[in-house]
Parts: sequence; C-alpha cells; structure tokens
Amino acid sequence: MSDETEASKSAKDTTERPARAEKSAAAFRTISEVADELDLPQHVLRFWETKFPQVRPMKRGGGRRYYRPDDVQLLHRVRDLLYVDGYTIKGVQKLMRQSGSVRNFVSETQPHVPLGDSGAAPETAPAITAPTETAWLDEVNGIVADLKGLRQQLLDSAG
Repeated sequence: MSDETEASKSAKDTTERPARAEKSAAAFRTISEVADELDLPQHVLRFWETKFPQVRPMKRGGGRRYYRPDDVQLLHRVRDLLYVDGYTIKGVQKLMRQSGSVRNFVSETQPHVPLGDSGAAPETAPAITAPTETAWLDEVNGIVADLKGLRQQLLDSAG
C-alpha cells in the first residue's frame, strides 16, 4: 500500500461516527443497542434468552433480534439482580415464578444502578428494613443455641 492510502485509511478508522438520534421509549431495540444500554456483551443476552423464557425478542429475517420495551425493562431487572444484588440465575428464576407475572416482577425493581458505579445506593432508593428485626435476631439466636447443644451432644457421645 502507498503511504497516501494508509494515511487516509487510518484517518477513517479514527473518525467518530455521528451520534444517532435518540429513539423513543416505545421503539424496539436491536441486540447491540440493548447490550450497550445494559453494559453487557451480546452473547450474555442470547444466553439469558435460554434461561428466561419471559424474554422473547422478535426475530426478523436472518435471525435479527428486536427487543420490545418490556423486554428491555425485564433485562434491566435481571441484570440488577444478578450483578448488583448478587442473585444466581436460579434465584432470579425463582423470584420470577414467585412474582406471578412479568409485570409484577419488573415493578418490584429498585432504581437501576449502572454497572461500574461505586455501589452506593442512589439517593432515591427506599430504605430496606426487615419487617421484624427482633424476631429475625431471636430466630438466629435460637439456631445458634440449638447448634451449640448439638455440638455438646456430639462431644459427650465421642468422649
């Protein structure tokens, strides 16, 4: 290649693409747009489709996926539970079953926490408190006492 061709090629490589016009909230999104929005690789979205049958993007010619706005909301919820709250895939599946419907599951969502944030809860997040903190503590103390009793029984039977 000539120096002139290489120079023009490298100039094209570094040129930024013009920004796309913002889509409406009701618009369908491609897998690359959803992956960018969720800060995830595309293959993760395809994998989640196999684990969460509630995620059903439309497929057009050539297998191209188009995600509905409801799918995107559901994927935000799944991503938050897996990456922010530390749930497993089975745990998220169980929560989906318990919520009864996708709409209930999505409405239970906390404000989205972008990946890479400091992990601090947003100011608008509601405070999470146990319904009966003393009952929980009493239950834990009872379990500890039971375990200590079992340990003592094992020690007594061994010696």
